[in-house]
Amino acid sequence: MEEIFEFINNQVFAVWFLIGAALVFWMQAGFAMVEAGFTRAKNSGNIIMKNLMDFCIGTVVFIAIGFGLLFGEDLVGFIGKPGFDIFTAYENFDWSNFVFNLVFCATTATIVSGAMAERTKFLSYCIYSAVISALIYPIEAHWIWGGGWLAERGFHDFAGSCAIHMVGGISALIGAKILGPRIGKFVKDDNGKVTKVNAFPGHNIPLGALGVFILWFGWYGFNGAAATSVEQLGTIFLTTTIAPAVATVVCMIFTWVKYGKPDVSMCLNASLAGLVAITAGCDVVDALGSVIIGAVAGVLVVFGVWLLDYVLRIDDPVGAVAVHCLNGIWGTIAVGLFATASVPGNEINGLFYGGGMKQLNEQLLGFVTVAAWTAVTITITFLLIKVTIGLRTSEEEEITGLDITEHGLPSAYAGFSIMDISNTMTMDVNENSSLGTENYEKASEVVKEAAVNVTRMPMPDTGMYKVVIIAKLSRYDILKKAMNNLGVTGMTVTQVMGCGVQKGAGEMYRGVEMDVTLLPKVKVEVVVSKIPVDNVIEAAKKALYTGHIGDGKIFVYPVEKVVKIRTGEEDFEALQDVE
Repeated sequence: MEEIFEFINNQVFAVWFLIGAALVFWMQAGFAMVEAGFTRAKNSGNIIMKNLMDFCIGTVVFIAIGFGLLFGEDLVGFIGKPGFDIFTAYENFDWSNFVFNLVFCATTATIVSGAMAERTKFLSYCIYSAVISALIYPIEAHWIWGGGWLAERGFHDFAGSCAIHMVGGISALIGAKILGPRIGKFVKDDNGKVTKVNAFPGHNIPLGALGVFILWFGWYGFNGAAATSVEQLGTIFLTTTIAPAVATVVCMIFTWVKYGKPDVSMCLNASLAGLVAITAGCDVVDALGSVIIGAVAGVLVVFGVWLLDYVLRIDDPVGAVAVHCLNGIWGTIAVGLFATASVPGNEINGLFYGGGMKQLNEQLLGFVTVAAWTAVTITITFLLIKVTIGLRTSEEEEITGLDITEHGLPSAYAGFSIMDISNTMTMDVNENSSLGTENYEKASEVVKEAAVNVTRMPMPDTGMYKVVIIAKLSRYDILKKAMNNLGVTGMTVTQVMGCGVQKGAGEMYRGVEMDVTLLPKVKVEVVVSKIPVDNVIEAAKKALYTGHIGDGKIFVYPVEKVVKIRTGEEDFEALQDVE
């Protein structure tokens, strides 16, 4: 009878192991939603595509080499022996173990995506994602889980604070540094000193929150799938609940005190930070340890975001470094502090539970060596990509948005009017010339007219004019300054979509060619009377000119008179155009 119960127990946990793998796969959706929600709408399609390809490319390279390096026959404690048992000995292959470790591998690569969002070439992303899944992650994971040298020494990382989250976070930190900040993130003076840090609000916080809830749900499989008893599974679920909850509460209080209001996006990050921090020790810490680990994580994530923005000057759109790198390190070290043998199935005691420095030293050694391996290998990867095919998109592509420039997708929200309220429009110019000269002063009148066409409506000259200017997003700041220098301080600005002679061939959607490609533009409307309209036109032409056909368009409408409109509560003046 005992053998029967043991058989049933083994079968139940074998099924749970695969269910846990499915939950971890579902976390890909969570990462996609968080990254998309925390960034700008014009890049949403690109972000969805990257998170999809993380898993798909990861599967291909994990089959080819990654799984062998991770779980192949151990070679001197450093790597597993590559092999193709999945093809040559399928009947005896460990199918469940492959699937389980594959979904973990994909998680490592997707962490990097968030920190490098909105300005990375898609091809470059695919390449470094493949390198992480094929080489960087499998080798260090072999040290920890595949019978490598760290496992032999007693290093403990139950579900991946170090092997997955810290590795992904360090890769994200280095990648974001090499890539550089998004245009407009940091404002610099003439000496190159940063004078202001701009915020780029996420375009859909509810979407980001949905992603966090998906991730939290999936984390029960992430941490609990490898449990081998009901008691162990129960304590893992407990610690996996306590730590993120405490982290979120602490973060809410901290941001409320520090910034005057509880920060929504920071609290969402804090939930993930608490989950990351508890992952290494979820099976060896008790409730008190979980509370402390979560509390530190809640403060650490706020510190991490501040550190990157105001000290390191590294642009991380979603807080991936603060969540995964810093809290991955903290969670790894915390095992050596809070592990306790009072937890069922655990024999490790940390420093604060009478175990002395032994386990803490092993945790520190594991952190340092895995961090060094990751830093060296990912730096080489990024630099090789940078000097060969390039890592970053062009300035014009970044400003326009990666959905249209990388994937031919006019918008991920077709049917919705999207207005970018971030600092995208206050940008430098992408200088390039196709009309023979990029210098406005040297350009002929014909060239100027080809670049910026002026249309005057054939109406009576009333001395008052409405000037409508259609320009590229990248020229908005220059145009605004030019108008201000003339004394035009009032203007109406609208983001619009349009195309002209520069539209080129239609893009393909689901195998069908679309008629036109609409490009994002900005429409600026000003009304002048005392300032000569010709001065306004000339200043606008000079501001818009880059040497391209279709740099901009200017429409001039004479205004007939000023009329008063009664609203029932107050009178105000409005300009009536001549029809």
